This record gives sequence, C-alpha cells and structure tokens, in this order.
Amino acid sequence: MKRRSFIKAGLILAGTGTAASIFTPAGAAERKNVLNGGKIWRAKETPLPTPADPTQRLFFNEREYALVTAIFDRLIPADELSVSASQAGCVVFIDNQLAGDYGKAKWKYNQGPFENGTESQGNQSPYSPAETYRKGLQELDTHCTRLFNKSFTELSHDMQDAYLEKMESGEFTYPTFNSEVLFGQFLANVQEGFLADPIYGGNRNMVGWRMIGFPGARYDYRDYAPLKGQKLNIEPISIIQLLKA
Repeated sequence: MKRRSFIKAGLILAGTGTAASIFTPAGAAERKNVLNGGKIWRAKETPLPTPADPTQRLFFNEREYALVTAIFDRLIPADELSVSASQAGCVVFIDNQLAGDYGKAKWKYNQGPFENGTESQGNQSPYSPAETYRKGLQELDTHCTRLFNKSFTELSHDMQDAYLEKMESGEFTYPTFNSEVLFGQFLANVQEGFLADPIYGGNRNMVGWRMIGFPGARYDYRDYAPLKGQKLNIEPISIIQLLKA
C-alpha cells in the first residue's frame, strides 16, 4: 500500500475511542441569529486536555517500549514524505492512551458474556487495549524468538516486514490472540498517533497533517470558502496553540 493511501486510511479512525482532534475554543462561537428574534447562541466551553509529556513513560516498560517502537516504525517508516512513526511521537501517543480511559476500555461494555461477533460488529475481545498490548507484545516476542532465535527488535527490517505481513494475514496464532487481531490493534493506533492533535503526544510538529494537507483545529473557514480553484496552503493549528493564546 502506498504511504499516502496508508495514512489517509487512518482518517476513518476519528471515532474509535482515542482522543478527538477538533475542539471549539471557549467563546469562539457567539452569533446573533436574526431569524430567531436576535437570540444569542454561545458555544459550550470545552476544557482543553493537558499536553502529553514525551519525557514521561506512563504505561510501557522498557522492553515493551522498544517493541512498539520497532513495530510502529515498520508500519510507518521514515521516507521522502515524512519522519517515522516513533519520530512523529506515535509511541508516546499510545503510551499515554493506554494509561488512561482508552487503555481501560471505559468507552465500551466489557462485562460479558463474550461471543464471536460478525465482522460488522467489530472487535469483540474481552481484553482492554491495555491488556491487549501487555499480553500481545509478550506473546509476539516469544513467538518471534522461537522462530528465529531472535527478538523482533533484533531482526533486520526485511525480516520484520515479512513477519508483520504474516501477522496481518492471520498466519500466526498466539496463546491469547489471533495475529490478525493484534496486528489490527497496532495498525489502528499508529495511524491515530500519526494523525491525532499533537497535544496527545503524536503527530509531532503536525507532520501527519502537513503531509495530507489537513488544516488542524481551526474553528472558522469562512475566509477560505469563496476561494475556489486555488491552492490554499493553510497552516495547520494544534490545540496546543489554543492553550498559548
């Protein structure tokens, strides 16, 4: 899959449970609607999140962090279009997410009974994302060591790519997870980290947004609406900039 298509595919993940990227700044919308008798509508104030600290490890231990870095950097490697996933902060992003409500799966019912759902029903695993990473990384690395007598992090890039391709096709079965399910978890999260607002630790310097031309957390586009057939070159804006305003 071409890199740009691969990243754009991640745009459909906006509603998957990790942090949303567009916020309405407090007081940004205050309009007088003449048709409704001049009533004033004010946007609800949205508390801004605390920026992720890339120097702090919140969930992963050293071994897990190294494994996720190696996996993510093969899913989004550095090339002529952008930096790698880890350079863009994707590992910091998921480390923070797994330490919070997303990692605990507070966004979904998880009490059972657990059944094998249809494909359209999505992941029916009883494990939270945090449990999936903790168990899955260990099982992946144990399996890889048995196959090659090397950890995944010790394999060449070509061998890592070949291993991940077999994971994606479901050729491996780990003690707890089907490899296709585990690969899907990694793929979804690295895409989210590459495209989420930088305040959550990923998309460092808005590298993902700049690559696909996404303007970021802008509230108002009225100045651009009349400009048709022109290359706009809109500079993206992060929620971090709203905190500094």
